[in-house]
Amino acid sequence: MSTTAKPAAAREPGRTRRFVTPEGVDLRLTLGEASERAAAFLIDLLVMVAILTAITILCWAMLTGGRHADLPLPAIIWLLSFFLLRSFYFTVFELRPSNATPGKRLMGLRVAARDGGRLGADAIFARNLMREVEIFLPVTMFFAGDDQVSGWIAAAGLVWTGIFLFFPLFNRDRLRVGDLLAGTWVVKLPRRALLADLATTPAAAGPGFTTGQLRAYGVKELQVLETVLRQNRDATVREVAERIRRKIDWHGEAMPDAAFLQAYYLALRRELEGKLLFGKRRRDKHDT
Repeated sequence: MSTTAKPAAAREPGRTRRFVTPEGVDLRLTLGEASERAAAFLIDLLVMVAILTAITILCWAMLTGGRHADLPLPAIIWLLSFFLLRSFYFTVFELRPSNATPGKRLMGLRVAARDGGRLGADAIFARNLMREVEIFLPVTMFFAGDDQVSGWIAAAGLVWTGIFLFFPLFNRDRLRVGDLLAGTWVVKLPRRALLADLATTPAAAGPGFTTGQLRAYGVKELQVLETVLRQNRDATVREVAERIRRKIDWHGEAMPDAAFLQAYYLALRRELEGKLLFGKRRRDKHDT
């Protein structure tokens, strides 16, 4: 099995987008609304302002305390902190496994790759580098000076900001320009109740699989198989069961597809967990 998702009938009515993996697992994503993304961005701005305010108070205390009154250290600390917040706040949080800033997490959003694959660091850097051009640079231009030339610069900054600000409203997937360049989009994470552990689900005594048959797959395929069992769609279960039978060259007893998958899942999980106890982790079927 492979977990590389490929678009299949990717566009559907509303905000739902559909991906079908080679195993036939139907992954449905719900895109975040423009209003939700705007609210998440405002929350992140408030967090950044709060952090910068705390640093400002610290620098002011250093100046008024007299110890650093004649030294540029407080100014250097403030400017460096401002630069790091402005340049890397969004990138650092989106590089984490959650792929979401505090604002996105509060709004139930996360960044995902549009091709269904793994979200890489290059995509995260690209989408956040564009935020500098979309927002921060025009804002800097807007507050630059008060003479006539600066007034024209401020007007140009407002027009520039407006184009990028309202860009998500004029495309169906609510994409920023940074999303277009990076191949990403922001999806909604619905709150779901925790499901029971499949390993504790009662199951009839299944067939015995050989070590060679259990070595056909790794952790990634085990996770896909768990998704198939949880969704329990007849067509998907039948197709995946047939693929596994062919893959492991199964000639054992005949049994229903769902029961076969349940038995293979339990056996594969025990095999992988047993290896893990000895420090051996097989990430996927290609990991030798």
